[in-house]
Amino acid sequence: MILMRLATAALAALLPLSAAADPVVVELFTSQGCSSCPPADEMLGELAEQEGVIALSLHVDYWDWIGWEDTFGHALFSARQRAYASAAGSSVVYTPQFVVGGIDQVAGPSGMELAQLVEAHRGVTDDVLRAASGAEGRKVMAMEVEGGGQLVLVTVLPEAQVKIMRGENAGRTMTYHNVVVGWEVMSDWSGETTSFAVPEPEPGHSSVVLAQKLVDGKPGPVLGAVRLD
Repeated sequence: MILMRLATAALAALLPLSAAADPVVVELFTSQGCSSCPPADEMLGELAEQEGVIALSLHVDYWDWIGWEDTFGHALFSARQRAYASAAGSSVVYTPQFVVGGIDQVAGPSGMELAQLVEAHRGVTDDVLRAASGAEGRKVMAMEVEGGGQLVLVTVLPEAQVKIMRGENAGRTMTYHNVVVGWEVMSDWSGETTSFAVPEPEPGHSSVVLAQKLVDGKPGPVLGAVRLD
């Protein structure tokens, strides 16, 4: 697959307390044991460098049976992917699969198709989450949104190299970007304006806060997102 370079600008590490559109959240469900996933992993790495995008790599565990246990795989991420499928009226999941803005699901797209989808989501959410730091530490403010949803703290490993010894990618050394290594639902959110502290991550990691609507208990549209390095 020919990969298109999506952009060269770096992601902003901290959003100021000023009006701006929230970044587009792109989730990639992937696996170290899946031979179709490396091109998508590379596309996510390109998205991770794009301004106005928060790209997240969530490693599923249902490929582990094939002979290689994904070093970042977690049943929680497999369940999240299945919940997305269920929200769309399906029982089928794919690897690799992108979910953009919590709404659009696409399996193994071309770089151009993914770039167009991300562009379509720009400006959809307007300054819902804002980040600031001060004497009291790191804080996030959630602005008023009708209906609310969930506030989630995501811990991210910006880059990792993994030498895969078995399975479909045996012998390859892969570079992964923005690997999700922690996922904590901080609270349900009524949609009223609120602020809350965000703990410092472990050294070498960064944090992302998501606000996401739930639809019948399943993940729905991403209402806002902010990254804190």
